[in-house]
Amino acid sequence: VAGNPGLQKFIFAALFPVNLLLILTSGGQLFTGNSAAVPAAIFEGKATLEDLARSWGVSYLGNVIGCVGFALATAYTGLLTGGTAELAVYTATKKCASSFGPTVVKAILCNWLVCMAVFLSGAAHDLAGKMVGIWFPISTFVAIGFEHSVANLFLLPLGMLAKAKISFFDVMFKNLIPVTIGNAIAGALIVGAGYSCKCISKVSFSKCE
Repeated sequence: VAGNPGLQKFIFAALFPVNLLLILTSGGQLFTGNSAAVPAAIFEGKATLEDLARSWGVSYLGNVIGCVGFALATAYTGLLTGGTAELAVYTATKKCASSFGPTVVKAILCNWLVCMAVFLSGAAHDLAGKMVGIWFPISTFVAIGFEHSVANLFLLPLGMLAKAKISFFDVMFKNLIPVTIGNAIAGALIVGAGYSCKCISKVSFSKCE
């Protein structure tokens, strides 16, 4: 596996959807999912801008704490060695190498798929349906290499802990800020506003979160 980047990406894409499945089935809060659900509720007259600020702020802060904490735990347990450390360094370095515009676009495309996974999961009536609805959109964005702010909140600190040659400035301004902007655009405007305007008389997207 170490010498086969394609196989590494395939395994990562196949397993990554477990994260969203656990979050949605356990009632957790994910910033990227909330970026569509709360704006949709605003467009449907069921929430306010104050609700949006609170939801986005609290969920993002919670995601930061959880992801950074998990990265620290990974390093502390001794798992961040050898090929794992090399992969963490490569991933973090690559994520900070792109310019602002392309990173925003990759984040928009990513969260369109993530929010569609949330939508499909909410429309399903059993666990099997939720799994199918989540797996394909999430695996797709991971395999292509789109940018997800919450995933990067884990991957970038993990790379720094593995001695990647990136600075806090690189992490913030070359990745997290443009990725968060792109994720919010996709969630609020493309999925949240789009589905609320199209289907407001038929279905409430905000119920999917």
